[in-house]
Amino acid sequence: MTRFPSGLIAAGALSILATHCGSRRDAATTYSAADQPVARAGNQGALTPVVLPDLSAATPSVAQQLRDQFAALTKTIGDRAKPADLASAYGEMGKLSMAASYRDSAESSLLDAESLAPEDFRWPYLLGHLYRIEGATSKSAASFGRARMLQPDDEATLVWLGRAHLDEGRPDQAEPLFARAQSVQPKSAASAYGLGQVALARKDYAGAARRFEEVLAINPTASVVHYALAMAYRGLGRLDEASAHLRQKGDREVTLADPVMDGIAGLLRSGFALEHLGIEALNKRDVPAALSYFRQGLVLAPDDASLRHRLGTALALSGDVRGAVAEFQEVLRRSPTDASTHYTLGVLLAGNGRYGEAIGHFSAAAASNPAYVEARLQHADALRRSGRPLESLALYAQASVLDPRLADARLGYAMALAALNRYAEARDGVSAGMTQYPDRPAFAHAMIRLLAAAPDDRVRDGARAIALAEELLARESPNPDLGEAMAMAMAEAGRYDDAITWQRQAMTIAEQMGRADLSKRMVDNLALYEHRRACRKPWRDDDPAGFSGGAF
Repeated sequence: MTRFPSGLIAAGALSILATHCGSRRDAATTYSAADQPVARAGNQGALTPVVLPDLSAATPSVAQQLRDQFAALTKTIGDRAKPADLASAYGEMGKLSMAASYRDSAESSLLDAESLAPEDFRWPYLLGHLYRIEGATSKSAASFGRARMLQPDDEATLVWLGRAHLDEGRPDQAEPLFARAQSVQPKSAASAYGLGQVALARKDYAGAARRFEEVLAINPTASVVHYALAMAYRGLGRLDEASAHLRQKGDREVTLADPVMDGIAGLLRSGFALEHLGIEALNKRDVPAALSYFRQGLVLAPDDASLRHRLGTALALSGDVRGAVAEFQEVLRRSPTDASTHYTLGVLLAGNGRYGEAIGHFSAAAASNPAYVEARLQHADALRRSGRPLESLALYAQASVLDPRLADARLGYAMALAALNRYAEARDGVSAGMTQYPDRPAFAHAMIRLLAAAPDDRVRDGARAIALAEELLARESPNPDLGEAMAMAMAEAGRYDDAITWQRQAMTIAEQMGRADLSKRMVDNLALYEHRRACRKPWRDDDPAGFSGGAF
């Protein structure tokens, strides 16, 4: 999957592959195909000479690949190959040069490939990307236009051509292209994003907001969309929502299936190319392949922090927590203020009960990036889980200020109050959360437990707890958490036989889910009900309920 609008191989990423060699023509070798009896399509002149650029700044593996490809092209020319074979040789040279960021060589090779095989969609399409990366918008639009003539309904071509017209300031020409792309692929986040940009250019703020919301529904990790949505909300006068989205803006692009450009990234034996292949493997849930790609990449680029972070993530997904921690620690040794790595390492450590270490990393992440709301939330959760609920309150409050829509921060705050035995305040906070976030059942789950088992007599209300539990049962499939909460409510109402039934059912479901450990922890409450005693502890000390990413 390529990223839109900047693409997988953006100008900055290309420079990683071959260290800023793109526009130099001080080559050691030049060849020409002028003696070939084939002319440029629509032009009777000779083909453009292609130059092997100065490779002194390239990594040894990349330099050797380019020399080998150049030699293969030279041989094909010397053999006076058929036009189709010669076009393929030029095209392969152009693709490799493009991947390595040698853009002059790439341009000449791709132009010649298109001249020799004008029916091959790939060559004008790649030229469109090459010119886009260079900022030559009109040439990019012309190249994508030629590609579209060959494949009129290719989604990626439609989107990139629409984007080029937007960059030219021509939204009227861009709109039908995005609309066509969406008709080809109705769930296309990229075409919806393009239509949103068209609406924004026309100051149709309501239409733009609707489109950007659609993009986030399809592709919720595309953080670049938050800025565009903030601009739409600002135009509508919805300033609070605009501010909330501005705080969430980032650089993760909207995804777009782009197999031709994806193929470019896998051509080079370089750290960046192998990182991309590893990411693609992770997207396909092929963790062993991802590990292999990331490890190969680190052999070529041992100082690449991003690649090492990816390896740590893949190791964590494979279950190798120790190996993952070691890789993240190595990233931090080289880049001590890397907020993302501090955060990821904190999550990994907290998930394994190492709260003290996790707290330090969440604190460091927030110190490096004060707007990192997720780091503050996880920091608060770790404090509460480690028996420091009073300290967690301030962090939950800060997270709520940074992002008022963050339901987990309000829930965590209420849970911390409960841990401090401030049950009436906790109940009121959960009640407010149920109103503010009606689509989050976590608040109803928490309310049932507070009403059923809070030690404060003023808070408990068994009948209301049972009614809430029955409402949830009508909407949710059976699960251990809800079953246990219902058992608490039944016991509070004096219905101990029903409480025993619900508790045993919850234990059975837990075992069926492969959670025998959870089932065993439910034995204590079962014993209470069997002795005709109600529970007076809404959550066990080891219960993840209410934590962000927890049982709810």
